[in-house]
Amino acid sequence: MQLVGSKTSPYVRKIRVLLAENGMPYEFVEESAWTATTTVPRYNPLNKVPALVTDAGRSLYDSAVISEYIDAIAGGRHIPAGILERATVRCHEALGDGIADAGITLFLERKREAARQDPAWIERQRSKVDAGIAALAAALGDKPFLGGAEPDLGDVACACALFWVEFRLTEIAWRRDHPTLDGWAKRLEARPSFAATRPA
Repeated sequence: MQLVGSKTSPYVRKIRVLLAENGMPYEFVEESAWTATTTVPRYNPLNKVPALVTDAGRSLYDSAVISEYIDAIAGGRHIPAGILERATVRCHEALGDGIADAGITLFLERKREAARQDPAWIERQRSKVDAGIAALAAALGDKPFLGGAEPDLGDVACACALFWVEFRLTEIAWRRDHPTLDGWAKRLEARPSFAATRPA
């Protein structure tokens, strides 16, 4: 398999962590969707990462699709089979991806020249990030992981999103404001899959 993407993308990191957790070998093709010479559209017509090229040469895209594909191959380690349990994990994945979506939108808006920035739009995205982080803390409660004793796909998606927020939006002090999330994050950071995929 080949995984196409950027090492700083939280969506790409989610897939890299899942592949590592399941001990699945792959070739990483480091590529940015933002350069004039990008090759990402060869794998995803929407010019977004990640994209996964299967051993049969089929290109899969959107991290939620890829994560389900990987988990199915691995025998369902990170997405449970039960209907409600499965929906809950996918909901937590959507929460993590949504935090990343809003955070990236905020980050990109701030990169525009000052006169063209929309403060109301920035505040709207910030409120989504804050609400998402609070919802994650509530869902975690006093459990070691969202999945209970072991992390599931929801943990991976949410952690990759929060680590990206910490990397790019340093003013959002989620570890200070939510000590339980700090403990949860440290447990995940200690896993080889997270340590090996930490952006430089």
